[in-house]
Amino acid sequence: MKFHRATLEEFDTVMAILSDGRNQLAESGIDQWQGEYPAPEHIRQDIDHGYAYLLSSDDEETIGTVTVMPAPDDSYANLQGNWLKETTAYLTIHRVAIHSDHAGKGYASTMFEGLIAHVEAEYPHIESLRIDTHQDNKPMQHLLSKMGFTKVGEIHGVYRVNETSYVYEQLVTRPQLSTTV
Repeated sequence: MKFHRATLEEFDTVMAILSDGRNQLAESGIDQWQGEYPAPEHIRQDIDHGYAYLLSSDDEETIGTVTVMPAPDDSYANLQGNWLKETTAYLTIHRVAIHSDHAGKGYASTMFEGLIAHVEAEYPHIESLRIDTHQDNKPMQHLLSKMGFTKVGEIHGVYRVNETSYVYEQLVTRPQLSTTV
């Protein structure tokens, strides 16, 4: 799997994957993304700031998208819970979607593995990864737990009034170099 930063020329591709994700959620009876979020202006901002990524399979077919944003993330200003680590050195993962043509093939797990490895290798100052998902999105909750994220609390009304999202965090670990004397 390969990641690359999305460009404005790929805006329609990102939007199509997110629209497909919205449809997948609706078909599963999950109320996440059924309003105005994520809106086109969010995606334009993500691309303009270099936060939006596209994921391609080894045969170069685009399969998904993800947004990785630096701190601070105002979405978590009213977290009901406790972070594993109080830090401003974190990245937030938002707008994760694998196109339905590629669902069920392990791409979401592979994407998270690659993303975590990328952060561990390329962002030495980052101490934590944070993400949230709708309270009814059991598949994403399962994936996050499987990938080593810990549920740390809830946020309410951030994306839509009366909507609850569960917040997860994973501490970034790096291999310790051994020193022998």
